[in-house]
Amino acid sequence: MNLDSDHTPALLFDLDGTLIDSVYQHVLAWHEALEELGLSLAVWRIHRRIGMSGGLLVQALGREIGQRLTSEQAQELQKRHAAAYERYQSAIQPLPGARELLQQLSRDNIPYAIATSGRPEGARSALERLGVRPEIPVITRQEVQRAKPDPDLFLAAAQRLNVSITRAMVVGDSVWDLLAARRAGCLGIGLLSGGYGKEELEQVGAYRVYQDPADLLLHLDEVGIRIVE
Repeated sequence: MNLDSDHTPALLFDLDGTLIDSVYQHVLAWHEALEELGLSLAVWRIHRRIGMSGGLLVQALGREIGQRLTSEQAQELQKRHAAAYERYQSAIQPLPGARELLQQLSRDNIPYAIATSGRPEGARSALERLGVRPEIPVITRQEVQRAKPDPDLFLAAAQRLNVSITRAMVVGDSVWDLLAARRAGCLGIGLLSGGYGKEELEQVGAYRVYQDPADLLLHLDEVGIRIVE
């Protein structure tokens, strides 16, 4: 079916902090990785960078620390972060309303995709907990040239759904998600479940901001999604 032939909207979801409650586990994993390399950085500074691509995040952390990380340090840091995050995986759960939101979209044939800066192995267990069906497009970091805040992930997700990016809406929890949405040329919907404030999300382009997926589910009409009762 060519969804681009009608006015069906599409939703492009970020994963961490948007559908699963994993932002602070990522923060702690980066903190552990830095400590293991003898580098120290306050956790709140790390949180401000969550949502960026791993490569950009490492550059930003180096700047926060006050030293330029070598390519070897950067690779080792990402490797140690992945190992530390793996230890937290079993405790990570979907955010309130996430499963129900995706189920509702499926029932009403609203196309959606998931676009994450993470890698497939890191997203797999989260997708299982969310009950994401195999036919739902999932775009991960390795499938695009650049991750957020570049728009590549969301452009690829819209292409997989066969919808125009201008008719898609990005749902994300970080300023990096919404900046990527803006650069892609589509509307952005912000969620507070990743720890960013309402004004921060609005300043980078969110035209609606909700608490979490459950709150978005209750207000789908406000973003132009018609639910059949």
